[in-house]
Amino acid sequence: MTGSASVRGKGKRALRLWAFGLLCASPLVLGEPLATPVNNSPVLRIQGSNTVGAKLAPMLLAGLFEAQGLNSVRISPAGKENEQRISAIDSSGRAVHALVAAHGTGTGFAGLKDGSSDLAAASRPIKDSEYASLSALGDLRSAAAEQVIAIDGLAIIVSPDNPVSSLSVEQVANLFAGEIHNWKALGGKDIPVELHARDDQSGTFDTFKELVLGAQGKTLAADAARYESNDQLSQIVSGRPGAIGFVGLASVGKARALAIADGDSQPMLPSTALVATEDYPLSRRLFFYANPAQQSEWTQTFLGFVHSAAGQAIVTKSGYIGQAINAITLTPSPGMSQPYQNLASQAQRLTVNFRFDEGSARLDNKAQRDVERLIEYLQSTNKTMSAAVLVGFGDARGDPARTALLSKLRAMAVRRELARGGILVREINGLGDELPVASNTHSGRVKNRRVEVWVY
Repeated sequence: MTGSASVRGKGKRALRLWAFGLLCASPLVLGEPLATPVNNSPVLRIQGSNTVGAKLAPMLLAGLFEAQGLNSVRISPAGKENEQRISAIDSSGRAVHALVAAHGTGTGFAGLKDGSSDLAAASRPIKDSEYASLSALGDLRSAAAEQVIAIDGLAIIVSPDNPVSSLSVEQVANLFAGEIHNWKALGGKDIPVELHARDDQSGTFDTFKELVLGAQGKTLAADAARYESNDQLSQIVSGRPGAIGFVGLASVGKARALAIADGDSQPMLPSTALVATEDYPLSRRLFFYANPAQQSEWTQTFLGFVHSAAGQAIVTKSGYIGQAINAITLTPSPGMSQPYQNLASQAQRLTVNFRFDEGSARLDNKAQRDVERLIEYLQSTNKTMSAAVLVGFGDARGDPARTALLSKLRAMAVRRELARGGILVREINGLGDELPVASNTHSGRVKNRRVEVWVY
């Protein structure tokens, strides 16, 4: 893991990210040691998503402890299944520890409500019902509360022995609804389909319901085997020729992920680049939610560390997709409009997309923090003056002319934020509802409303 000296060197960057989104009253430099509780109580308590809590949250806490200069950092079981204790020793020889309980996203919000948790780990956005239930704490959708910490892809997995290589979202929904009983119907072997799914407390299951089952008007078949753990599900599926399941990217293990198509999109594997841009149909964001009005110094400093370069490096090490920005080369295809083909043949696309609310040109919480990351990337690569191109897209809902205008307004909104950081954009385009990356459903339209960044 990254040592404390490296994190101290990133202090200014972490504080800029903090000021951009976290809005804490008195940001702390990550290298400054925090107080050790005298009553041996945990410095941080995280409850919620198994996707976040099984590996990522403990690794991030261990990274924070190292950044704080603590010694003997250790991750160990906490005495209950899917619960872990992260412990260390401070310079005075006193014990410091944090706790992670990974029993499903819904339990995290319950922990915030009753005060038993400092952070709710979530593998989906907060639901309207949860938002209303927690209204006494403040605005849980504000930048001070909602922290996008990583990008994940919901991998549809089968045994390595299964010859089927790709499915549409519709086919996946039909499988998990119990409407396709034999792999032969999909060009596979003549063997029965076995369904394996996460449990009802899981944010992974909530995401699957929204992006797959709900989008197709289906419900999960009653005979599907259910699991609290991603890793356990993957292990079972990998060894059963007729099995199919869904897990987070970090839990694919020895199973094989299928390429997935949604609507008019081409089948996409959950590759690093496609998940980072959230173009992969079953990509999703991973979150921490915090009390926006009351956060301890440990909570504030931990969130600052998570958003820092050192924290995002741990995200990548854990098997998820960090929010660092990289340049990738795309091959032009006949389905692209001429302006887009020109871009693909002459420029490189960056692994960041800016996203917006429906009918709006307002940057969401992740986009606000991504502006700072993009400014730093363009500065570090000497591309601050007329090197970047912004391409806005909309969804296919409503008047095409309005969609085209709104797609350009979104690109202009990003240009305005970049200008405040001293970046001169070379060109902006609004391509309306061209090149959808997802179907024209509610969840698909969220992905289609985007601004891409290209650099020459």
